[in-house]
Amino acid sequence: MDGVVYNVHETNKKALEFIQEVTSNAQEVQNQVLDEILSSNADVEYLRRHGLDGHVDRDTFKKVMPVITYEDLQPDIERISNGDTSKILCSQPISEFLTSSGTSGGERKLMPTIDEELGRKSSLYSLLMPGKGMYFLFIKSEAKTPGGLLARPVLTSYYKSSYFKDRPYDPYTNYTSPNETVLCLDSYQSMYSQLLCGLFQNDEVVRVGAVFASGFIRAIRFLEKHWSSLCNDIRTGTIDPQITDLSVREAVMKILKPNPRLADLIEAECRRRSWKGIITRLWPNTKYIDVIVTGTMSQYIQTIDYYSNGLPLVCTMYASSECYFGVNLNPLCNPSDVAYTLIPTMAYFEFLPFNRKQQVSGSSKLNASDQLELVDLVDVKMGHEYELVVTTYAGLYRYRVGDILKVAGFKNKAPQFNFICRKNVVLSIDADKTDEVELHNAVKRAANHLSPFDARLVEYTSYADLSKIPGHYVLYWEIGYNNDTVIPPSVFEDCCLTVEESLNSVYRQGRVSDKSIGPLEIKIVETGTFDKLMDYAVSNGASINQYKAPRCVKYEPIIQLLNSRVVSKYLSPKCPEWVPGHKQWYNN
Repeated sequence: MDGVVYNVHETNKKALEFIQEVTSNAQEVQNQVLDEILSSNADVEYLRRHGLDGHVDRDTFKKVMPVITYEDLQPDIERISNGDTSKILCSQPISEFLTSSGTSGGERKLMPTIDEELGRKSSLYSLLMPGKGMYFLFIKSEAKTPGGLLARPVLTSYYKSSYFKDRPYDPYTNYTSPNETVLCLDSYQSMYSQLLCGLFQNDEVVRVGAVFASGFIRAIRFLEKHWSSLCNDIRTGTIDPQITDLSVREAVMKILKPNPRLADLIEAECRRRSWKGIITRLWPNTKYIDVIVTGTMSQYIQTIDYYSNGLPLVCTMYASSECYFGVNLNPLCNPSDVAYTLIPTMAYFEFLPFNRKQQVSGSSKLNASDQLELVDLVDVKMGHEYELVVTTYAGLYRYRVGDILKVAGFKNKAPQFNFICRKNVVLSIDADKTDEVELHNAVKRAANHLSPFDARLVEYTSYADLSKIPGHYVLYWEIGYNNDTVIPPSVFEDCCLTVEESLNSVYRQGRVSDKSIGPLEIKIVETGTFDKLMDYAVSNGASINQYKAPRCVKYEPIIQLLNSRVVSKYLSPKCPEWVPGHKQWYNN
């Protein structure tokens, strides 16, 4: 491109040498990272507040600094978001906030970041595999805090940065989608134009993907609805009038030319009754699907296999709003075996041994004796589970990320982890995460609609139904009636909507803007259903004295039992309220 020869083999060699060096010297690298963080931030208020002033050694840091959650940090975050520019958490200016899909008090968390973190994230992308890719990448709405700092999702921040927009030619980030199509905020126009460019360049595509498996399937379902218009555009070399963004139209027209033969091929394939293997039929040179299929996304594996004729599913990177963590060095492994190698240069990593007692603990801070349980990156034990704790360059110190990881192996001296789950999350469809407390409060509020009819909610549980796209939350309710009054269907529909209105802004954005979550459903079950559920659990070894109804169910026989006793079903009649850029994003 433009006379520049990109040496893929040399780049691959450097990436492998880097990985070999930092994993072989993991402890030394980690010590250096912590020293750099503490020395560069020696004068910040947060460290001084905990008795650390000036140069601090690692042992003192571990002895003095508490292990925290977001709630502990929230007062400082609010000061920064309200415009306080003093050195509170970090000596470098906070450049923006990255909004986490994890929730705090029902709303997004704000993660501080600094300009140099973009370079660190970009370096991790350089460790991934090359080849032209059709990736469905999207930005989301952003807000401004009262102090004027941007608050937006981590990928929106990256896609809008010069590291993405002005990147030189690189086979690792060679996409069929022009930048303008990725940066279009209208989700319909963005999806349509990215699919159009991907279809037009179908023979060049060697990898396809999205961030999450759910997003990739959403693209395929979009194609099912709009393939006729897309074929017309390819046949005539024009763009559908519904694509009104001028920058998108201009970028696409630089690629698109009339190609009736390709349009006929796509039309013939899309007209076929079965869409099994549609990926390999439309993009015949595709070698793998690059999507996250770990954790809750694993439920989409079967659907992707159907559309792709079982192409390898590759999970390349492990990252979050707090920090980018590591990469999968065995990308062609079975999805159930995905293990991420944490790259020691990204942050200082510690690990809190995970057990059920910690999971239900109401305390966010650990006392001095509990802190001794934390272990360093190189000291974790094979087969053990841990909660990830990070200290970052951008001002997080011994911060509990909330991810539960299991040690699956080692790359030299650096451990490799299976992602097990998010702590305390009971329901998730896409980027949303609903915990048990939030769900209970939402259900309790909705059940108030039953009071005028002298009825009450006896028991409930929930289920993330991913059998259709988009998936949706299902609540199973057992109702107790004190008289023969009939409750109108509209009341249960109001209950559905009230639950949705009570859930966090990430859920509501998925419903309203991203269309990644379907309407919430309440299924009313027969009287005595939850007694049957207890009988089933006891028959399988549960203690009758300690049994309590699960707030979320995933085991298929239990779901079948519940569904067999459903007497009526109701869907939320409309979308809940969600206002892009509203202060609900960043302020509880």
